[in-house]
Order: sequence, then C-alpha cells, then structure tokens
Amino acid sequence: MQKTFVGTRLRELREERAMSQVELARLLDISPSYLNQIEHNSRPLTVPVLLRITETFGVDAGFFAARDVTRLIAEVREVFSDATLGLAVPEADAVALAEQMPRGAHALITLHRRYRQAGERLAALTGARGPEPAGPAPAPMPDEEVRDFFYQRQNYIGDLDEAAERLAAEIGLSPGRLLTVLTDRLAHHGVRVHIRDPAPDDRDLGADELHRFDPRTRVLTLSRHLNPGQRAFRLALQLGFTEFDGLITRLTDEGLPSGPAARTLIRIGLGNYFAAALILPYQAFHATAERFRYDVERLSGYFGMGFETICHRLSTLQRPRARGVAFSFIRVDRAGNMSKRQSATGFHFSRAGGTCPLWNVYEALAAPGRIHTQIATMPDGRSYFWIARTVSSGYGRFGRPGKTFAIGLGCELRQAHRLVYSTGLNLDDPAAAVPIGIGCKVCERVGCAQRAFPQIGRALALDANRGTFAPYPPDGLA
Repeated sequence: MQKTFVGTRLRELREERAMSQVELARLLDISPSYLNQIEHNSRPLTVPVLLRITETFGVDAGFFAARDVTRLIAEVREVFSDATLGLAVPEADAVALAEQMPRGAHALITLHRRYRQAGERLAALTGARGPEPAGPAPAPMPDEEVRDFFYQRQNYIGDLDEAAERLAAEIGLSPGRLLTVLTDRLAHHGVRVHIRDPAPDDRDLGADELHRFDPRTRVLTLSRHLNPGQRAFRLALQLGFTEFDGLITRLTDEGLPSGPAARTLIRIGLGNYFAAALILPYQAFHATAERFRYDVERLSGYFGMGFETICHRLSTLQRPRARGVAFSFIRVDRAGNMSKRQSATGFHFSRAGGTCPLWNVYEALAAPGRIHTQIATMPDGRSYFWIARTVSSGYGRFGRPGKTFAIGLGCELRQAHRLVYSTGLNLDDPAAAVPIGIGCKVCERVGCAQRAFPQIGRALALDANRGTFAPYPPDGLA
C-alpha cells in the first residue's frame, strides 16, 4: 500500500489554530516527537492517527488527499528558467519545492513577479537604459492581483457560493422570475431600479455606462441596452453588495490587497462571483449541467444567461462532495491579450511569452459563432479537452465599436467523456492530440514550427549555411 505523507497540510492546520506541537500531540494521543516526524514527512500517516486528526479539526479524510501541484511546479520552473537571474536549478528541486513547501513556492513566485514588474517599469521609463532599480519593488498590478486571488483558490469561494444559494432559495429565485424577484428584494432594502438610455450629459447614466448605483438616493440605474440576462446579473450584483457587504469585505481582506485599486477590483470580482452564484445556484446548476452533459448553449437557453456567464460559472463547480467537471476558463481578444483566466485544474497559464498559437481559442476568432473542440497535450504529458467560441457585444447603435472575445473552456482529458462535445471523438488516440505549450519563452518543445521566441536559457544551433522549417532550432544543451 502506498504510504501517505501529509506533513505540510497537517502543519498548516495546526498553525491556523495557533496550536503547538505539544498541544496537538496530546489531543492525538501520540508523542510530540512522532508528530514532529509526521510534519517533516519522516513518518507516514497511519489510519488511526488520520481518524483522530479528522475528529480534532473537523475535516474529512479527503483534505489530506494528494494535492495537484502541477500549476505550482510550472510557475516555479518559470521562475528558475528566467535567464536574467542566471539560475541553474534542477527540475527535481522545482518539484520538491512545490510539493513540500508550497507556501515558500508561492512566496518565490510573488517575489519574482515583483522583480519582473520593476524591470518592466524601469525599461518603460528609461528606454531600457539606466541603473538597476533601487528600493523596494513596486506592488503587483491590480488586475494581476485579482486574477491571482481567484487562481490560488481554484476559482471556488465556498462561503460566498453557499450564501448566494441560501438567498436564492429564500427569495424563490428561478430562471423565469429573475428580474421580478431581484427587483422586489432590492426594493425591500429601499433600492429603486430605473432603466434608461445612457447619454453623454446624463448625471444618472453616462454614455459608456451599463449601470450606476447612487448610495445617496438608493437608485440603481440600468442601461436599456442590457438584455434581460444582463439586467438580472447586475441586479444580483447590487443585491450582493447590499446584503453581504460584510462577507465580501472579509474575503477581500483575506486576499491582502496591496492598495485601493486592487481592493476595489477584488471586491468587484467577488461581487460578480456572488451574482453568478445567486442566479445560477450551485446545486440546481450543477445538476442541470450534469443532465445536459455540460452543453453550454443548452444551459444558456435554459437559464437565460449568456455563453460567457455560463462558462465562467461552470469553472466554479468545485464544492467538496459535489464537484462538477474541473474546468479552466480563459477569455482572449484578437491581439492575444488574456483578459480573464481562471482554473480549477492543473492547467498553468504562463506569465511570460504569451500563449500558444496552436490553441483552438485563437482558431475560434477566425470562425466566429461556432464551437471549436480540441484535444491538446502539454509538454509535461498532460492532455486536456478544450472547447472555444467567440462572444460579441456592442453599444446597440451604429458607428460605435463593440467587443469580441474568444472564450475557452478546458478540462483534463480523463473527464472529457462527461461533455457532450466529446461525442464521436476518439479520446484515446494520441495522434488526435495537438501539442501545445504554455508560452514560447518557457516552452521546451523542440521542433515547433509556430515558435515565436527561443526558449529562455536554451542555446540555439545557429548555422548561416542551414535553414530549418522550425525557427530557433536548439542545440540540445540546457
């Protein structure tokens, strides 16, 4: 039988409750030295001790299941591969750091991110000339902070999700009665809802605004350009800030935002999460998604919400004992900018070198409105199943530019059979998989014809008398 080592997780539990090793050892009826060995992974966990731990801390045995650290390993490898640092760290060290000291790994990643941002800002100010940056590194960009907030929680916020579900049941929310029920609930709090055409000189709703809430008059003004599903979402958003401001504030504080901008963005992100969880309550949505085999367009029609909202909600179905398919969610524009990324899987989104042009999320932009499917294999051998489709929105008038994005939704290949989109596909055929990477600058694939940059830290086999189909051929040396 495989031995179970849980030192890091047990130590986290103990420290969260401000307990000493002696105190915990007494509760578990074991010696402090034995507990110390367990926490340092020198001794495996036995079943009797596991049962006493679950009783002491009120967690189930699944809490100690092996964590998927694929993403964390990839992020640590990305740090170690930064050529500007001149590090030569073995692959095994990155794996050991992520598996045995995840908090230290996250700290390393944060420090590296701030180092890169300091260099980028210095380059922008000096035209890549000037001395090394002095003083403390700047705080991370607010948009990166809010993405990391959800990314590190695998896109599931249990307290907020459960609060939204309880409220939905209390007020009798259902797909056909969203607008009426939400409007009535807001009225219960003294909030009136107005719908009007936005205008440049309108003090209640400017030309580019979709909604505005005035705390003084308690009026929520919505743009007439919003469709019913979008109106319901913004009503739910305001209801979240009205009824659960304390919970949202507490969760925001737990993210340790670096400044006002990051704090506001995290609050907005949590508000949006609540809104989706309210109009798409967990148990009802999860059951329907399973029944429809995760058919996004069918779910969209059933619940009266947009394609992107449904995809985003599907990526949050990670409630313990009621998990849905673990999805990664991404939104990109025509220029390849990634404006949203969330993941409940081991899939890692690179911070360097962009994303992979072989990914079907870019193919979707070339053929709008159609669902594209792809079996994709990463350099580490993990395979994923992706669907992608474009979404567009406009101002509802001629001459104003709108927005077009490609939405990607992916899961590990082993779960693809649960999706309607895998019907008729041979999921077991290795030849059907497209080899993709996490960004050219850190991707170790050899011979990729779409490579835009050489891999950081790898020498090239350059020869003026020889040409190759794949650019930047490596010489095989690390």
